[in-house]
Amino acid sequence: MIFQTSQARGIALYLTGVFFFAVNDALGKWLVADYSVGQMLALRAIGAMLVLAPMVWRHRVSLFDGVNLTLQIVRVVLMAADTYSFYFATRTMPLADVMTFYMATPLIVTALSAPLLGEKVEPFRWVAVAIGFVGVVVALQPSTAMFSAASPIALMGATMFALGQTITRKLRRTHWLQLIVWQFVGAGLIGATTLPWTWRTPTPLDLGLLFLLGVVSMFCFIAITRALATTRAAVLAPFQYSAIVWATMLGWIVWRDAPTTPILIGNAVIVASGLAIYYAGRGRD
Repeated sequence: MIFQTSQARGIALYLTGVFFFAVNDALGKWLVADYSVGQMLALRAIGAMLVLAPMVWRHRVSLFDGVNLTLQIVRVVLMAADTYSFYFATRTMPLADVMTFYMATPLIVTALSAPLLGEKVEPFRWVAVAIGFVGVVVALQPSTAMFSAASPIALMGATMFALGQTITRKLRRTHWLQLIVWQFVGAGLIGATTLPWTWRTPTPLDLGLLFLLGVVSMFCFIAITRALATTRAAVLAPFQYSAIVWATMLGWIVWRDAPTTPILIGNAVIVASGLAIYYAGRGRD
């Protein structure tokens, strides 16, 4: 079976997490038009904790063991900065342009995995990552808005996300629930500090969507965190490109947006690079 090895299971989990990322991106882009980023972070955290709290109780996970405390704090700050940057950038930039910046994350993670994690990065992974990024550019066809004032924010967010994934891999021996809980608590508290100046009372529907945003992003980070616990960061990073494939499928299924020729070509390149990485890497880890 294809998912018998730990690497294959890690890739499957990562692909699942990236799927939830695509849903999170679309939902967040919709909500940020009416609500501040800080309010979204705070209410998103409440939505996530409604599901996480029973999980913590069921698994009897200790949240205060203090192991690698400094790294955990750094991770929380990085992931909060990533989320804030993404939502802030989407307020003024097209989602496709912001995603183009974030699709540089596999290149950054691959570059960081050797010096920060001591992981081996084979030459074929660099080639496949580069080819996959070409597929991203072909599919997304970024506009001139990529060079707007919000561009540095999007690039910073992509960098923070890459660093956060790298540290998540380094903390792979820490229980995944502990990492996820503090990630949302930290981001929620940071968002809450802005509420006295940015609060806007949501409608019942929007409140439900804001809580749903938290649940969707929670499943995303659970899948990615558990994948990074078992599989090298450089192995997983290129599969983030599948976000473009998921976004294309969701656009067609939900909004009936027929994919254009560049999108189909770009997706084909992305899928080909992912398959090449998987089959070339079998038996090496």
